[in-house]
Formats: sequence, structure tokens, C-alpha cells
Amino acid sequence: MRTGSIGRGLGLATALAALLTAVFTAPASADRSAPAANAREVKAATAAAPASFTHPGVLVSRPQLDFVRAKVQAGAQPWKSAYDQMLASKYASLTRTAKPRAIVECGSYSHPNYGCTDEREDAIAAYTLALAWYITQDSRYAQKSIEIMDAWSAVIQDHTNSNAPLQTGWAGSSWPRAAEIIKYTYSSWPNSARFGTMLRNVYLPKVINGSNSNGNWELSMTEAAIGIAVFLEDRTAYDKAVSTFRGRVPAYIYLVSDGALPKTAPGSGLDTRDEIITYWQGQSTFMDGLSQETCRDLTHAGYGLSAISHIAETGRIQGQDLYPEIADRLCHALGLHAKYLLGAAVPSSLCGGSLTDSLGPITEVGFNALHNRMGIAMTNTQTLTEQQRPAGSNNLFVAWETLTHANNPN
Repeated sequence: MRTGSIGRGLGLATALAALLTAVFTAPASADRSAPAANAREVKAATAAAPASFTHPGVLVSRPQLDFVRAKVQAGAQPWKSAYDQMLASKYASLTRTAKPRAIVECGSYSHPNYGCTDEREDAIAAYTLALAWYITQDSRYAQKSIEIMDAWSAVIQDHTNSNAPLQTGWAGSSWPRAAEIIKYTYSSWPNSARFGTMLRNVYLPKVINGSNSNGNWELSMTEAAIGIAVFLEDRTAYDKAVSTFRGRVPAYIYLVSDGALPKTAPGSGLDTRDEIITYWQGQSTFMDGLSQETCRDLTHAGYGLSAISHIAETGRIQGQDLYPEIADRLCHALGLHAKYLLGAAVPSSLCGGSLTDSLGPITEVGFNALHNRMGIAMTNTQTLTEQQRPAGSNNLFVAWETLTHANNPN
């Protein structure tokens, strides 16, 4: 045997030992992922955009919708209570009047707010009404969803000011979910092509190249990009969104196996230890599942974790299972944050011993994928998820995920 072959054999053995050590020595305080999640990583990383896109296929698929509809019709829980919550919300109103603007201007923290809230909430309403249409088969809901989407596609031209990329990402995440359900399950939508033109010309350019701002920005923008790519059947945009996702997730959720410091996203410009610590909100002690924004507040961390779950869910529906690549990170992140939200004492080494806010209604999608489909034990996340049911909306880009994803096997 040649010396090079021996060296490669030793390298593989070393890598395997490191993998087994990382998997089986995860801290007991965090939810733990299964070895299978790592074993499939290399294969999953070679996948590309589908040759043929699945529709509806942004966050929810037809089999998932059929599952939900059957559960609601049977009065089964938690779906029936989640459905009742959704239908009682302002987003399901059949008297809603859309408030489109040609220019949506959003400054930092939406100050100024010229159309920011209106756009986000109209997009959530369009999605809510699309879900209501599918579950009830009452065409009034489909027509109202179409009315809202048509109102915006006839008017909007641009997003401006400092929060424009994030605003575009948030609204751009909800619009394709609604559009996919309506276009592929309702009988007629004459202006669907115009809506696609809006997504391509107004939304996609703002989100497709990502952002070097806080990770939740880029992740939300990437969620919008992949959803838009599916609706437009744009394989190039889909592949670019997945590439951005693969660069950002390891830079947003830390694992001990990353080394002494967190990974940095491509193009971030973070070169030194001090720069990285500052970017991680001053946190200098790193642990499995810590997110780049944990020490900022849990709400912003929740935005990032939610977008990660949504992107992976859309990829899975499209035949590109991204979950194996990010399972360890997402599992640990959900588990770490859930542990402290359930009342565990925060150590002084974590954000100075104080965590603020909550994740929001964002755990259902990731929990269902990792625990129910992949068989990963997630005690803390399960407890928190079940306590929060039915999960509602964060009024930005998350809505009704107990209804759509609780124990959904499809």
C-alpha cells in the first residue's frame, strides 16, 4: 500500500472519531441530535435545484394541506383549536381592504413606517386566507386572498430606507406561500402572471444577494428568495438562495466542533477575535446551540431560527432535504433556548446571566422535522412547543404553524 493511501485512511479514521465524539458527547442540557443527521450531510450538500418544481411547495405542500384539512374536519386537536384561532384573527377577515403603496419606506425598527406594517400584514392575510380557502373550500377566502395580492401587484414599485432589505424579506416570505396555494389549488387567478412579475422585479433583486447585517436579516431574505424562486420556477435563484443558506447557518448557530470561535459567513469581513465577539453581541463563551443574536434578545434569535426552519422545509418539499445538513445546529439551538424559556437558571457565562424576550411562535416547523420525521430526541423543545400551542402569528412573517406543521408526517 502506498504511503498516500495510509495517510488518507488515517485521515478518514480521525474524521470518523471526531464525528462520533461530537455526536455522543453533546451536553445533556441541550436537545440532542441523531448520528444519522451527520451521516447524510455530504450527500445532501451535492443536491441542486429540482428539475421540476413541486407546487404548492413553499413551506406547505398539498399532502401537508390535505392532512391539516382532514384533521380540522374531524375536530382533532391541536389542529381544530389552531384553525379556530386563525379564523378568528384579523388576517382571515373577508372584509379586509388591502393598503398597497407604490413605495414602501421602512427605516430602522420601521421608523419611519410608510406602508411597512400594512405590507407585512396584507401578505400574512393573503396566506391566511389561502389556508382558509384550502381547508374550507369556500371560494370567498380564495377570492379575498387574490384581491389582496392583486392590489399589491398593481401598485408596488420599490422598498426604500435602511430596513428595505429586511422588510422585503419579511413580506417576500409570506407572499409566495399564499400565491402557491392559490395558483395551484384554486380554479382561476387571472393576474397571477402580474404577481410573479412583482416578485421578480420588486422583491427578488432586494433579497437574492443576501446581507452582511445581523444573521436574521440574511436568513429572512434568503427565505423570501427561495420561496420566490419556487413560485417563479427560477432554478438559478433557487441555487443561489441555497448557497447563501449554507454559508449563513453555520455562522448563525455555534457548535463546539466549530472550534474556539464561531464560523463567519462568506463576505462578512469579520477577521479578528474581537470583531467576531462584537458581532456575537459581546458573548465570548460559546456553547452548542448559541445563536449569533441570543445575547441581543431571544425574539431576534427566533427570527433567524424560524427562517432556517422555513428554508429547510421548502427545500425538503422540493426534493432537496437540507435538514440533515443543519440538524445538529438547529436541534441544539432550539433546545438551548427552550431550556431557559422553561425556567432553567441562566449561567453568568451566557449573556451575563440574563436573557430577554422569547422566541415567539416559531418552534413547530423545526420540531416537527427533526423530532417527528427524523426521530431526534428534543425534550426541551417538545415541552416548549406543546406549551405554546396553538402557535399564532408574530405579525411579521410567521403564522399558524401549529395548524400547518404540528405532527404533520408529510
